[in-house]
Amino acid sequence: MTWGPFLSDLDPIERKARLRSLRALVKVLTGPRGEAAAFALLRAEISGEDPEMLAEAEAAFGRLGTVDRRRILSSLASLHSPASQRSAIKA
Repeated sequence: MTWGPFLSDLDPIERKARLRSLRALVKVLTGPRGEAAAFALLRAEISGEDPEMLAEAEAAFGRLGTVDRRRILSSLASLHSPASQRSAIKA
């Protein structure tokens, strides 16, 4: 687990927030194609710190199509980039 909500040393509250934002992007950008990944992300969010649920959510995300993953990850990166955080503070 090496990225986003799957980082091993992530604060539990931050992990839930990242799982939720990733799930929202999956739902918006993939629709029905991403239903299994969205459900696995929801289960991981609800379970808290259960390593099996996190691993299943990461695996389900990995099973999405390449283009879907690319779109989701680029959107997620823009949400968490230092530049977007600075512009949000200025607003």
